[in-house]
Amino acid sequence: MEVILLERVNKLGQMGEVVKVRDGYARNFLLKRGKALRATADNRAKYDGMKADLEARNLASKGEASKVAEKIEGKNIIVIRQASEAGQLFGSVTVRDVVTAFEADGVSLARPQVQLDAPIKTIGKHSITVAVHPEVEVEVTVTVARSQDEAERVNRGEDISTRNEDRDAAAEAIAAAGEFFDPEAEHDEPAPAAEETEK
Repeated sequence: MEVILLERVNKLGQMGEVVKVRDGYARNFLLKRGKALRATADNRAKYDGMKADLEARNLASKGEASKVAEKIEGKNIIVIRQASEAGQLFGSVTVRDVVTAFEADGVSLARPQVQLDAPIKTIGKHSITVAVHPEVEVEVTVTVARSQDEAERVNRGEDISTRNEDRDAAAEAIAAAGEFFDPEAEHDEPAPAAEETEK
């Protein structure tokens, strides 16, 4: 189906472009949300009549979005989750969790604005894109940790994949093994087995 875009749609086109998309995508997303019109002769004339109004509205919303973008650009939000010692989460951090964390910080976002390709499943710092407007995108950081203290350590750049106690215990075990096994020691060769005598 061919549609006329009423606003910029990521990976599809700019406002006013006529693009060919799958019927389901057009009906269920673009037309339903008012992002496009069917590309008929009547709708082309209708778009030409409302083009100036759409551009003015787009410019105003882009200006507001730029203010929000300045407020959140480079922001680092912290999400606390339970995880294994190896850093694998018991569950995941989804778009809903990111939106909730921003709301707790006083920034209101809609779920479609957060562009998270796949849920976050490990502890650490993760960079994600937030599209506050179809033409305004910013990068933010999500720090996933088991506690607030651990989040601060992750943000300082510390490696928290293994605990310090585990590293100390491993170092002690290696030192003890080094003392137990002397690499300079001579090893006796085993005596060859005696051949069985025939009866």
